[in-house]
Amino acid sequence: MADFDYDVLVIGAGPGGYVAAIRAAQLGLKTACAEARETLGGTCLNVGCIPSKALLHASEFYREAATGALAKMGIKTQGLSLDLEAMHGQRRDAVKQLTGGVEFLFKKNKVTWLKGHASFVDASTVEVGGERVRAKNIVIATGSSVTPLPGVEIDQQVVVDSTGALELAKVPERLVVIGGGVIGLELGSVWGRLGAKVTVVEYLDQILPGFDGEVRKEANKIFKKQGFEFRLSTKVTGVKVEGGKARVSIEPAAGGAGETIEAEAVLVAIGRRANTQGLNLEAIGLAPNQRGQIEIDHHFRTPVPGVWAIGDVVPGPMLAHKAEDEGIAVAENIAGLTGIVNHDIIPSVVYTFPEIAGVGLTEEQAKERGAVKVGKFPMLANSRAKTNHEPDGFVKVIADEKSDRVLGVWVIASVGGTMIAQAAQAMEFGATSEDIAYTCHAHPTHAEALKEAAMAVTGKPIHI
Repeated sequence: MADFDYDVLVIGAGPGGYVAAIRAAQLGLKTACAEARETLGGTCLNVGCIPSKALLHASEFYREAATGALAKMGIKTQGLSLDLEAMHGQRRDAVKQLTGGVEFLFKKNKVTWLKGHASFVDASTVEVGGERVRAKNIVIATGSSVTPLPGVEIDQQVVVDSTGALELAKVPERLVVIGGGVIGLELGSVWGRLGAKVTVVEYLDQILPGFDGEVRKEANKIFKKQGFEFRLSTKVTGVKVEGGKARVSIEPAAGGAGETIEAEAVLVAIGRRANTQGLNLEAIGLAPNQRGQIEIDHHFRTPVPGVWAIGDVVPGPMLAHKAEDEGIAVAENIAGLTGIVNHDIIPSVVYTFPEIAGVGLTEEQAKERGAVKVGKFPMLANSRAKTNHEPDGFVKVIADEKSDRVLGVWVIASVGGTMIAQAAQAMEFGATSEDIAYTCHAHPTHAEALKEAAMAVTGKPIHI
């Protein structure tokens, strides 16, 4: 061990990286984490999950006041105004507190922060900030970055990516969102609530690719009620900025006559790609796959002995909680324990209003594997949702026809992101729809809709 500076060196301090480093240190391994960003936490804490949720939360309060939703409950406001800089301020404060919290955890667990960009010299040596460091195990956890749209230049003023969309200094009159996925819909919701007219341009024929088909259609209806305009089966052929405005050229995805949309801001949100640039993977003979990701085995080992990889940089959904679970697992595997992540049961959440969440198979995927039973329950019939004036959405449970084992659960509800945790836990334990149906749920709660949807699988819902 004298030949090594550390037992474990983690490259990247995003959710997967910092969790891997902390867990490795907890297991008694001398650990360091290389991170070039000035603060820890990666994309998620700095310019992703956390700041976007801060704006979503604040903008929802503004929407409720501006649309009269509060007045209907007897809460009347006069002289309503938007202080956008203050809204940005509370976002920045949330980021500062949470990134600072990770730095505190590093100190508490004796994780060394190597400040600088890391690149491989060989399979056990990396260069960080001009110095070489050797480690017995190296974990690549460099995360992902925004996928660029060919021919479209991001200036972070008029044409922005997800990072620039968090920093807009004023509410645009019109915002064009290129991409109808999670990030585009969340950030489109923020600025739509604050007064922008939002147009979403999506190449596919429906929003939210990868989600259950029925959920995608229902979400489309809900967003339209909120003022979104959707241009589906449509591609962007160019974006030109003149005089502080953008002209977005579009045409049907299948080909046809084009048109132009003018907007004060354009958000490019067509996905994310793995961060492998600058790692000098060639030095260790490690080549990314065709999608630019690093291939690993079930234990998160790359083909290079002593080099591991987790999170957005490897195949699978690019989700912070998936990366965190992999961070714990890889540290335990390095320590000689058994670290496992069930990649079949990883929830996905869209933090719009209502929230849209799912875990497991879609109905379409489940039917490809065999016969299924499906139960649904509308939030309109849920007492808590009704009381809270939250009628939109439903809960859907998909179960195997013979075994009754739950294969997938999909939720559109104000607290869908929280509700999906019960479904994921139940599925992890191999629950049947009957198991969920006969689990007592507190009343009145939104979660009762999950119980009723499970009861509906066998045609036994009570409240509809």
